Amino acid sequence: MSDPERSAEHGERPKLALHVCCGPCATAVIERLRDRFDVRAIWYNPNIQPEDEHRRRLEGMCRVAELSGVPLTVLEYDLDAWYGACAGLMDEPEGGARCPVCFRLRLERTARWAAEAGVGLIATTLTVSPHKPADRINALGERVAREHGLAMLGEDFKQRDGFGRSVALSKQWGIYRQTWCGCEPSRGDRGD
Repeated sequence: MSDPERSAEHGERPKLALHVCCGPCATAVIERLRDRFDVRAIWYNPNIQPEDEHRRRLEGMCRVAELSGVPLTVLEYDLDAWYGACAGLMDEPEGGARCPVCFRLRLERTARWAAEAGVGLIATTLTVSPHKPADRINALGERVAREHGLAMLGEDFKQRDGFGRSVALSKQWGIYRQTWCGCEPSRGDRGD
């Protein structure tokens, strides 16, 4: 029996380390999860550039954490780690070979945090986006989770109008909504 199951058996909500990619995506996902899990939001997004954009998105996530009552852990902004992981992939289009490498980097760091903190379950808000393949992200998350002795909550958060709800909550809460994933190559793909 896993730790999340043991916690639920004793009337406690299982602890969940939720990788949050941005405030807007986190809104609806946290709303959906907080009654079932003791959610810990984890901010690790070294892909977001430039640094001012990273700061702006993090400020939005801090506001979401405050309004939703979920603790937020902010991990290092390690742009060198992102460039190292994605070396040779900068010419890939958004959705190409660079994206799974970037997803894995962020899920890996979230899993390391969860293992160190004694949190047995991870998930990511990435799957709320209509531009992200939930099946591939969740399969990757399951592999990463297993490597760390954890479980992955592999939900497709865009289901049941998750994305629409994230847009509505972002407007209601005044959270900045970006138009690209965050990395410079994807920004160029969008023409921003």
